[in-house]
Amino acid sequence: MAYQPKKRKMTAEINVVPYIDVMLVLLIIFMVTAPFVTQGVDVELPGTTTAKTVAELSKDDSGAPIIIEVDQHGNLGVSVNNADVIRGLDMNTMLTRVRAELQLNPKSTVLVGGDSRAQYAYIIETLDALNRAGVASVGLMTEPLEQ
Repeated sequence: MAYQPKKRKMTAEINVVPYIDVMLVLLIIFMVTAPFVTQGVDVELPGTTTAKTVAELSKDDSGAPIIIEVDQHGNLGVSVNNADVIRGLDMNTMLTRVRAELQLNPKSTVLVGGDSRAQYAYIIETLDALNRAGVASVGLMTEPLEQ
């Protein structure tokens, strides 16, 4: 009887360990770089001497104000509960966010802050849209002037 080597079954397996290592490295890179990637537009508000600060308004009312920003190009941003501003919203998305927040907290103050370089029409369009959406009272934001 002649020696016959055992026939082994061929198995096709993928070694996933290197892929997991690469994915973990990419995850770490994204986690480290994410705080540095901030999108924002500086809004230069017009000044005044008699305005209340947002902190004073928060103390007067039961809720934090809803802040709508209009930059010099007419782009909208919304900040709710003193959170970061969500920028690049269209008018309908902004109105949906404001309505949802007002349903949760009807005593919240709605404030519109327009860049001093923004066209007046952008501010008026935003105020008109808020009025049509049923927001009864809207305040305009300014920067306090130093005396």
